[in-house]
Amino acid sequence: MIISLIQRSITMALIMLFGADGEILTEKSGNLNLGVPGIMYMGGIGGLMGSFLYENYAAEPVGIVALLIALFSSLLCSGLAALLYSFLTITLRANQNVTGLALTTFGVGFGNFFGGSFSKLAGGVGQISVQTTAGAFKASIPGLKDIPVLGQLFFDRGWMFYLGIGITVVLVYFLKNTRKGLALRAIGENPATADAAGINVIRYKYIATVVGGMISGLGGLYFVMDYSSGTWSNNSFGEFGWLSVALVIFAMWKPLNVMWGSLVFGALSILYLYVKGLNTHTTQIFNMLPYFITIVVLVITSLRKRKEQQPPASLGLPYFREDR
Repeated sequence: MIISLIQRSITMALIMLFGADGEILTEKSGNLNLGVPGIMYMGGIGGLMGSFLYENYAAEPVGIVALLIALFSSLLCSGLAALLYSFLTITLRANQNVTGLALTTFGVGFGNFFGGSFSKLAGGVGQISVQTTAGAFKASIPGLKDIPVLGQLFFDRGWMFYLGIGITVVLVYFLKNTRKGLALRAIGENPATADAAGINVIRYKYIATVVGGMISGLGGLYFVMDYSSGTWSNNSFGEFGWLSVALVIFAMWKPLNVMWGSLVFGALSILYLYVKGLNTHTTQIFNMLPYFITIVVLVITSLRKRKEQQPPASLGLPYFREDR
C-alpha cells in the first residue's frame, strides 16, 4: 500500500510541479497569474488536438512525430494564453487578479469546447483517444526501471518525469547563479530601481510570463498524455491548477521546495483512497488538506516576516515607467 501511495503521489506531483514551476518564474517578475488552471487546460487540449489530427490523418502514425506535434501544439496554446495575459496586464496594466481569473474561465471553456467537439468528431463523447502519442509519452528509459526498489518507485516513468526535474533544477540555477536571473528577481522586488539600472523591465516581464505559462501548460499535457493515457474528459483536472498556485505559496517561491512540496501535495490529494470507511464529508475534508496546510504556512511566514520567505515585493502591482 505504501509503494502504491508513493507511485501515485509522484504521478500527481508531476502535474503540479510543472504548474508551480511556471508560476514561480512568472511571479518572480512581479506578475501574479491566477490563470494557471486555464493555461494548463489549454496546454492539455492543445497537445491532444495536434496529436489527434496527426493520428487520424496519417496512414501509419509514428510515435516520436506524434510526440513532437503534441509538444509543439501544447506549448503554442499555453504560450498564446500567457501572451494574452501579458498584453493585458503588462502593456494595458489591467488588474492582474481579474485578468488571471478571466483567463482561467476562458481556458476551461476553451478546453471543454474543443474537447467536446473533437470527441464528437471521434465518434461520440468520451471517444477521443490518442494511443500512439500516449505510448510515446509513457515509454520509460530502458534499464532504469530494473533498478531494485527505486526503479519501480521512481524510474518506471515517461520522459516528462525527467523533464519536470530538469526544469526545476535549471530554474534554481537560473534564479540564483545567472545575471538574467538576478535581474528578474530585482524586477520582482522593485521594477523602478531595476529600470533605473538599465534593465528592460517590460521585456523581462513578457519573457518570464510567457515562458512560465508554457511550462505550466506542460502540466496539462502530462495529465492528458501520461496520467490519462491520451484520453480527454471535460472538467477533469481543474483542481490541479489551483493546487499549483497554492504550492507556490507552500514552497515560499523557491523552486527546490516545489520538488518535495509537490510530492506532499500529491500524497495528500489521494490519501483518502487509502483510508477505509470514509464518507463523502470526510473525503472532502481530506481534499481540503493541501489548501489548509498552505494557509498554515502562509500565516507562519507572515508572522516571521523573514525576507527570504516572502513573495516578491511588487507582486500583483502593474508597472508604469512614468510613475518613477
